[in-house]
Amino acid sequence: MKKTQITIDIELDDNHVPEKMTWNAQDGGIEKEDTKATMISVWDDKKMEALRIDLWTKDMPVDQMKMFLHQILISLSSTYQRATGEEDVAAWMEEMAEEFAQKAAIRM
Repeated sequence: MKKTQITIDIELDDNHVPEKMTWNAQDGGIEKEDTKATMISVWDDKKMEALRIDLWTKDMPVDQMKMFLHQILISLSSTYQRATGEEDVAAWMEEMAEEFAQKAAIRM
């Protein structure tokens, strides 16, 4: 069995706020790639709940955070469709993402 790692290195200021983040994905050829935000979700099947870590650097621009969240919503609809085969629900999720983009005034 092969193992691989994805890691995120976070530099914090004195108040424990992320100042700089880099990520590494050995199999993807990514090493110390800068990022301003990350969202990680894992499923705890014992507690039947999602656990999350949402981090962003203090210099992450709000307009980029809005775009980041919009793209996550779009990708969630795609993931939902692949996982369940429910195209109608996935399409509805994508419509919600587009409504979010309009309400958040995201310039695409």
